[in-house]
Amino acid sequence: MSEIEKKCGMVAVIGAPNAGKSTLVNALVGTKISIVTQKVQTTRARVRGIAMQGQTQLVFIDTPGIFAPRRRLDRAMVAAAWDGIDGADQTLLVVDAPYYMEGEKERGASGKARMDTDRIIERLKASNAKVLLVLNKIDDIARPKLLAMAQELNEAGVFTDVFMISAKNGDGLKDLMTFLVGKAPAGPFLYPEDQLSDISDRLMAAEVTREKVFLRLHQELPYDSTVETDDWKETNKGIRIEQTIFVARDSQKGIVLGKGGQTLKVIGQAAREELIEILGQPVHLFIHVKVREGWADEAARLRNMGLDVVE
Repeated sequence: MSEIEKKCGMVAVIGAPNAGKSTLVNALVGTKISIVTQKVQTTRARVRGIAMQGQTQLVFIDTPGIFAPRRRLDRAMVAAAWDGIDGADQTLLVVDAPYYMEGEKERGASGKARMDTDRIIERLKASNAKVLLVLNKIDDIARPKLLAMAQELNEAGVFTDVFMISAKNGDGLKDLMTFLVGKAPAGPFLYPEDQLSDISDRLMAAEVTREKVFLRLHQELPYDSTVETDDWKETNKGIRIEQTIFVARDSQKGIVLGKGGQTLKVIGQAAREELIEILGQPVHLFIHVKVREGWADEAARLRNMGLDVVE
């Protein structure tokens, strides 16, 4: 088959924190390429997931949630999200439909989610962007309310089409994928057909461990933690990986370690088991915990996450 018969489309996926962007990209790609937790702002850098549909390649750009930034880390994450739109053939604005509806009360997390989403729409409107509206988590909201919400959001004049989905259980994803395949421009593939993501093994390993930290310590540990892969060696006994979990204060180090190091042991075991599944060979994982105050404002830490430094 000639190159001209092939199609390749870049699809940027944007939205407020916790709208379900990573869950959606993982579902469309058919495998886990971005970590998912109940913690807001889990995704910190752009991750590309690649899906093949016959002779069409779709490259989904999973972006950090867009919110009002304060720290250097926040600014870098938001910049990464907006940069993800550049060069995209299609842009999806994912909205957590139940949270957006609750946000009319303007309080708590739902109120913030609504304000973040409204700010995104205003910026898209100001730049004359045309995007697809994807209302997510439709299984948690009544149909009449959903239709009223779609009509309200459409009044912004930003959206060309509306899709109602549940990224978690798959509702509506087939129609969305069919639409995106139909809109993909002709052209050669950007990635090998068997490649699923552009994330490096070292970064994926760090992300897997960070996910396990968040899942285990969601209530106890604040957002101020990150994971870096320090060393990666392939041996005849498998892969030896050394990582560091950075926290902002001594008290947080104690939380991660747990009594007698038991919490860290559980985190490490869960990360190791998933990495064995991802890498398809034995993994020997060694994790250290270090206190590094203000790491979220350090350029080196941000670059290790795959972020550009924004002053």
